[in-house]
Amino acid sequence: MTNQPQLPANPVFAALDTTDLDQARGWAEALRGHVGGVKTGLEFFSANGADGVRAIVDLGLPVFLDLKFHDIPNTVAGAVRAVADLGTAIVNVHAAGGPAMLAAAREAAEQSRGAQRPLVIAVTVLTSLDDSDLKAVGQSVPAREQVVRLAQLVQSEGLDGVVCSPAEISAIRDACGPDFKLIVPGIRPDWAATGDQKRITTPAQARDDGADVLVIGRPITGADDPAAAAARIAGELGLAG
Repeated sequence: MTNQPQLPANPVFAALDTTDLDQARGWAEALRGHVGGVKTGLEFFSANGADGVRAIVDLGLPVFLDLKFHDIPNTVAGAVRAVADLGTAIVNVHAAGGPAMLAAAREAAEQSRGAQRPLVIAVTVLTSLDDSDLKAVGQSVPAREQVVRLAQLVQSEGLDGVVCSPAEISAIRDACGPDFKLIVPGIRPDWAATGDQKRITTPAQARDDGADVLVIGRPITGADDPAAAAARIAGELGLAG
């Protein structure tokens, strides 16, 4: 894929998981200079739509729009084309949508009318799932195996990378090489609660293993002082924050 945007030096993207636009904007403004970017997802988009995303993009931080599109190829292409024109830095789809859907997403992003197209990333296995959850939905292979298989499919269709848990970083690096982007949620500093994530690690460990983007939510936005929490994480990563 051409005209690929560059990721920021600070790999931390703070997850703005809220329906409140003012709250999201306040977090983003407070975190500027302490994080590399921010993530907005289904919760935020369902409440605020494209105008809400534009309001966050306009603050100047790279935005990962985490909507996990999964539908027939034509529908996903239209959705990716629409959000690519919002100025987002990263958009994502579900790898399980299959080769034709993945190719349609890639082609749609390449038609972006912005100065740069967004990175197109595919979700492999949600970090809230483990092997027993996969078995319950009819996938008998271990989560790690399924993630690597999907990552290789995504790479074969020309997408930029995948979302994976910290547990799969090394295996995907071995299978897909150093340039394939790894967007990694399930990151928790050792001083933060684990919440509902099952496959987690610390920011420094994930970065050292080869993660390109560390998505961190509640340890930052749930802190009494989100900027101080983000600065603490930046410090643990050896970055000015």
